[in-house]
Amino acid sequence: MQEVSRVRSTVRNPALQEPYGKERIHKKKLNPWYVSGFIDGEGSFSVGIGVHKTLKRGIEIRCQFEIELRADDRDILDRICVTLGCGKIYDCSYERYGWYPHLKYKIGSTKEMAKYLFPFLDRYPLQAKKRESYILFKKAVFLFLKKEHLSQKGYKKVLALRKEIQIQGKKHLMETARVRENRLPSGVWLNKENIRP
Repeated sequence: MQEVSRVRSTVRNPALQEPYGKERIHKKKLNPWYVSGFIDGEGSFSVGIGVHKTLKRGIEIRCQFEIELRADDRDILDRICVTLGCGKIYDCSYERYGWYPHLKYKIGSTKEMAKYLFPFLDRYPLQAKKRESYILFKKAVFLFLKKEHLSQKGYKKVLALRKEIQIQGKKHLMETARVRENRLPSGVWLNKENIRP
């Protein structure tokens, strides 16, 4: 099985480029309000959970900020990376799904988030509903930085914040789920004529 992304894979696909950061990019910064608006539309704040055999709890929690675009939008991701001053850009391959190649801009370091991302987004605040997810995400990251996630009480706080972030991101799906239920796999709307008894 071929790797989809270089983000968290142990087996490397030689066709994918190594991740790179701002030190390899020599492009002009973008207008900060443009970047803020771009994050509103395409950014993702997530608190992920994964199995980790060497940790006491057996579970690893990761806070990540990401923007994923098609590979032909590399210039924008490069300039966002330079503007924010941190993070890396990863090459993603979705050939097995028949998709165009993608790139992922990712900040996985909670220290970099606190030093670069949060001051940027506090100075140029998000304007859409993603702002609420950002506020919750920021709380989760600061729990990590204070090492509170290592206690049972802090761990539960992080999980509660994670759940709230997920709910924020899924509000729009509640309305569209009903629409999907009324369609056939072909996308044709269900009505009395095409329903079989």
